[in-house]
Amino acid sequence: MSGLISTSGLGVSSKLVSLTKHTKHPHDPSPVVPNFIAPPVCTSLSFQPIALAAAIARTATTWDDAPKELLDGLQQSALVELETLLEVGNTFALKSYFKFLADTAGSQFAAKVGAGMTHLYMEALGYEWRANAVCLSSSLDPHADFIYGGGNVVGHGVVLAEAHGSFAKDVTAGKITSAARRKYKKQVKAYIAATSTFGKIIHGYSIAFGSKPTAAGSFLSVSETRISKPGKKSGTAPPTPPKEGRPEGAPAPIVLATHRSNFMLMGVPEVVDWIDWLRAVDGAVPELEPVPLLRLQYAGRTYLTSAPLVQRTGAPPWWMEEFFDHPYWWRIARHRDFPASQRQASGLALFAIEEKGGAEFLNGLSAVIRGGRRQIPPSFLLPTFDPVGFGFVDDDRALPDIRDEGDRSYDYAQFRDGLALLGDPFRGRPRDVLLWSPEGGVSLGR
Repeated sequence: MSGLISTSGLGVSSKLVSLTKHTKHPHDPSPVVPNFIAPPVCTSLSFQPIALAAAIARTATTWDDAPKELLDGLQQSALVELETLLEVGNTFALKSYFKFLADTAGSQFAAKVGAGMTHLYMEALGYEWRANAVCLSSSLDPHADFIYGGGNVVGHGVVLAEAHGSFAKDVTAGKITSAARRKYKKQVKAYIAATSTFGKIIHGYSIAFGSKPTAAGSFLSVSETRISKPGKKSGTAPPTPPKEGRPEGAPAPIVLATHRSNFMLMGVPEVVDWIDWLRAVDGAVPELEPVPLLRLQYAGRTYLTSAPLVQRTGAPPWWMEEFFDHPYWWRIARHRDFPASQRQASGLALFAIEEKGGAEFLNGLSAVIRGGRRQIPPSFLLPTFDPVGFGFVDDDRALPDIRDEGDRSYDYAQFRDGLALLGDPFRGRPRDVLLWSPEGGVSLGR
């Protein structure tokens, strides 16, 4: 597996999607837990195409028990479809190629884009961690797609999100709104206040996205749980102030689910194997060999990503010997089969994770592994980050583009947990190699 994907056909123009309709659905009790305040809805979502590509890859790989090879194939196919079918420009539109897809293929592609749009919206609301919601039911009962943690829900529980996408000739604003409402009532409402593997579900969303293949433009509708205002009902006392000592960090199960997908996308299957081992009741202990991670400076930040050419013995390969004398060794080492004229025009993008976020998670993972008893802590206290490449653009909550002025030419997206998809990674500057020891944590590789 590799963290590299192709994004050559996506373009770089920001796309703006406006909210068509926002519906609130009553629930009793309201709120489900005292003092929880849902993020206010926003009316416009802006995103770079590379952010949507990354979001689709993330949602396609959010399956806790699926084999790594299957998930790798799913995210690769989803991204190939996106670059083939998404029209370039500021307005969301599909290329004319879409009409050649069979009905089933078109519906599946719409579902993938709907899931990606849902993830961008949930992250823009402030939620940071995600997992698949399959744990809610072992039967064929319909349930929502994803569970989110972090943000406003820290210390209270988790929230549920259902995703829907539709690319049909008869798509209208009314039909997308009806789909969001219908799916909320059928696949979200019944699970509010239920207990999941990742915590109590205290709030829910149903997000529907649609577009006509024959016309530019799109529809976005959100249904969510209504929270009654304090004292609205007779005899209802206002909520008490939050108690001191509110739990910090995110529940360990949802952090592990998130990073299982992240390190699979980055092309570091060894970390995935250790996460699977921790969460399993049996199974052989994975290899204890150190795992190399490249430190890459990109757009004024430092990221960790896979370093597949580093020898597993820990000894530096030939290109590391001349590292500081040859600033372009990474291009040669990782893509020596590419002609020089194609190295920067290949349209490749690379999954990576912000260094602090990635290293702190790996050190926390090592602390658990050292115990040798698969005793996972209740939570992980990890840094989170402002998004780059997407966000709300209305009212006072507009998310800033936190790239420095000199770095605005970089095409990349970064999520709140630190995972990033770096466009044209050849512009990055390799610094050195870190080694992650499953039992010892992160250290310099030389």
